[in-house]
Amino acid sequence: MMKTELQLSSGQGPAECELAVGKLLQALMEEFPDIEILESMAGYNDNCFRSVRIASEKDLSFLDGTVLWICQSPFRPHHRRKNWFVDISLCYTAQTNAFDESLVRFETFRSSGKGGQHVNKVETGVRALYPPLELVAVSTEERSQYMNKRTALQYLRDAVTSCNSASMASARALNRLEHTRLERGNPLRVYKGMEFQLVSQK
Repeated sequence: MMKTELQLSSGQGPAECELAVGKLLQALMEEFPDIEILESMAGYNDNCFRSVRIASEKDLSFLDGTVLWICQSPFRPHHRRKNWFVDISLCYTAQTNAFDESLVRFETFRSSGKGGQHVNKVETGVRALYPPLELVAVSTEERSQYMNKRTALQYLRDAVTSCNSASMASARALNRLEHTRLERGNPLRVYKGMEFQLVSQK
């Protein structure tokens, strides 16, 4: 079963929103004890967070939405504003692939690389195909077919690693974009006071 990954975000709001993220994190961990923290970005004050990425074995996709915290600012006691919004969004997750050597298909061909006339008489060149990702690697630089197979396999491993790294970088970038988005109004849940009491939910 796949885990649900969520991002709690202050949406680049002020310190009060960062505190709301910290309080929301604590409330959700009490409500769903299996939640684990995957990554966090601390705010400017203690127990405050700009964003936190969490995961749970449960399906928590119903939490996707805006959360409102109604409270007098603990940082600015005379501030008129009492409504602080934070965001819960489903995380983009990277699609990564493990390299399975048993799925590699090899083709050999005559190579015109090192080794003088010998390489033109035997098929030392190797083309390695990895159908799951439609990857192809070619090696002709070695003198033997065996060594070229090893080299082509390493090229494929490196290509799969590169694909995984690109996918993870893309997911991180998309989650950073989510951090800047925050829909104020129509909250999914409303908490009130410094005790962060849940007063309504959809």
